[in-house]
Amino acid sequence: MAIRRASGDPFAEIRKATDRHRSEHGCGAFPYDNGPLLGTLAAAANARRILELGTALGYTALSFAYGAQESTIDTIERDPEHAALARMNIAAAALDHRITVHEGEFAKILPTLDPGYDLIFFDGNAPIPALHTELRKLLRTGGMLVTANLNHGGTADAVHKALFTGKSWRSALIDDSGETAISVKL
Repeated sequence: MAIRRASGDPFAEIRKATDRHRSEHGCGAFPYDNGPLLGTLAAAANARRILELGTALGYTALSFAYGAQESTIDTIERDPEHAALARMNIAAAALDHRITVHEGEFAKILPTLDPGYDLIFFDGNAPIPALHTELRKLLRTGGMLVTANLNHGGTADAVHKALFTGKSWRSALIDDSGETAISVKL
């Protein structure tokens, strides 16, 4: 007898809609594959302020808000269509009072944000060392950085190396493919 398990993902339909959107439009909207994990990490960290880079259609921002129910989330998306769809999904979930979608390039939006984030999630293409330096400045000491796309090569290799030197971060990979690391700012 097979045991059926519920996905435990209240936003699974938005994840599926993001996959359909990418398929239909040929864009780069790739939702992170485990929103419940991200929500659980946010809850465990008792995150009050969360920053996300790479909104797509809002799946992970919603997952963070669900997991850390006292949090506010700033999420950055450069694609205007994705930002609009994310805002629509966030409003439909009645979480638009806690999630702010910033539309534009990461490098232009980040300097406008106040430091002191408890958790930062990077899922916007391949990580870049200079960008991760800026994220470190925005994260409080002891805060958590979740970095996806570490297995994309190129600049991602340099970010991976910086996260695992043990000098500025305490890091661990959370998947066998080496795609995602959880790091705590020392």
